[in-house]
Amino acid sequence: MPTYVAFLRAINLGARRKFPKDAIRTATEAAGGTGVETYINTGNVRLTHPARSVPRVQAALEEAYAAAAGFDVPTVVFTAADLAALTARGEELHAEHDPSGQHYVTLYSSAPASAAVEAAQALEHPGETVVVEGRAAYVLLDGDIHTSRLLSSKEVTALGQGTARTIKVLRTVTEKWC
Repeated sequence: MPTYVAFLRAINLGARRKFPKDAIRTATEAAGGTGVETYINTGNVRLTHPARSVPRVQAALEEAYAAAAGFDVPTVVFTAADLAALTARGEELHAEHDPSGQHYVTLYSSAPASAAVEAAQALEHPGETVVVEGRAAYVLLDGDIHTSRLLSSKEVTALGQGTARTIKVLRTVTEKWC
């Protein structure tokens, strides 16, 4: 069976969107996942699944997660091989740009529209870079997310709804599961 890695969006934020690791594991198994593992309590899940398509796995997980959590849980799914390639590209960009601050990768269910990608990548803010490739937007900051002009721009927002992880989390997940 294929191995997938799922990233859950907007869980364990505040009192009303709690979805603990044990509940995630149980819901993932209810969706047909086996060999389920989680990493930290922010919604990083490894699983094998009999479905042979990322969209099918994503749909099954989102349905099971909504039923278990009592609220919608947007989920972004990658094959283990695709995640390994995405993380390797993030490492290349990190080395190339060498940000002194933070490096986030926003993951999307589908690739952002080309016009939105062009607009986001055309932004010029000192010490802030965004590179969008496929279903990932790599954001390299000399500062932090709270002071970033890039992240608060309408151009980056226009890329769509995704879920962000640091390059460190992606590196760890890739080393553990891919």
